[in-house]
Formats: sequence, C-alpha cells, structure tokens
Amino acid sequence: MSNEATPSPAAPRLRRPTWRDPRLVIGIVLVAVAVALGSWVVSDADRTAPVYVAAGTLTPGEAVDASQLRVVDVNLGVEADRYLRADAPVPTDQVALRVVPEGELVATTAVGDAAAVTVRSVAVPVGAGLSERIHEGAVVDLWFVPAAQQGATEAAAEPEPIVTGVVVEQVDASEGGLVVSDHGTLHVLVGTDDLPAVLSALAADGSVTVVPVAGA
Repeated sequence: MSNEATPSPAAPRLRRPTWRDPRLVIGIVLVAVAVALGSWVVSDADRTAPVYVAAGTLTPGEAVDASQLRVVDVNLGVEADRYLRADAPVPTDQVALRVVPEGELVATTAVGDAAAVTVRSVAVPVGAGLSERIHEGAVVDLWFVPAAQQGATEAAAEPEPIVTGVVVEQVDASEGGLVVSDHGTLHVLVGTDDLPAVLSALAADGSVTVVPVAGA
C-alpha cells in the first residue's frame, strides 16, 4: 500500500449569478408581482365612492330629490353600484318605494316610478295624545273603537283591528314643534287592498286608534 496521501477533490467555485441565470430572473419577477399586488390591495382598500344617504326619513310615494339627500364617502367595493351614486345626477321624477330611515344609504331599489307605489296616504283624526314612538316612518296598526251607545243595555262592542303594519307618512305638530295632543291628524300609508276597510272605519260611528308596532 502506498503511503502517498490521496489528493483532495478541488472545491467548486461559486459563480456569481448573471442576468442570464433563469433563477435570478424568476426571483425578480416574483418580487415585482408581490410588490404590485400589495400596492393594489392597499389602494383598493382606501378607495371610496360618494353615495347618497337619506337626510331625513323617506316614505313610500315621497318625491326624491337632492334636497332630501346628503353625500357620504364609503368603501363598498363592487357593492357600490347597488346604491345611488353621488357622482351621477339624481334620477328625476323618482319617488321612494319603501321607507328609508334617516342616515341610511339609499339603495337603487328603494326609488322608482310613482306608478310602482301601491299605497295611498290616508288622514286619520287624532283625538288623544300620541306616543313618542309614533313619528314619521314609524310602523303602526290601526284599530276601530266603536262609539259607546247611550242607554244601551247590551255590552259595548269590542275594538277590532282594521289594518296592521302601515307606515306613518306625516304627524301634525303644534307651533312649538311638539306632537299634537288633541284634534290633530296623522297621515298613514295604506295599501290599496286595505283602503276600503280603513275608509269605512273612518266614516263609522266610532274612532280609529293608532297603535305603534313593538320593535318596528
């Protein structure tokens, strides 16, 4: 056996990557894509669109114009087109098709042609103080209370519901801005199918009482 040492293999030299190295090119492309994607996500998150909100409660059949709206900038993404955009003119000759509470974004489906409104405004006399829960846009039930018959020996007829879930369009107010306490008028929006029953109750010997709907 020879005593001469076996020569060690030469260590390979590390070559500096060049622009022709495909690994370097792929790495640069991946970094560029990541930076571009991050910038797009950040800019998209900060992108807002001007849309309209109701400046006051809108009720069905009420004409909608710029005086009843105010503008807010919100980030709704692809949902922005579901609402009235403030960077476009307010649609003309449009009315509210449903109740839009004050401060709520006005959906495009909440406004439309007057012909699409299926309710009518009915004036209901108020003979007693109203609850503070009865205000414009509130949901109420109407009950008929028969008049007491003087000298009648039979039990008086009990109150009965006329229509449920109607919307208050307007509440008369006193000069001081408070809800009327006596002999005022409440305007409610009644569906055309319920209109005959409500008008008959208003013409009958008795009174119509307004009852606020709990939780509405």
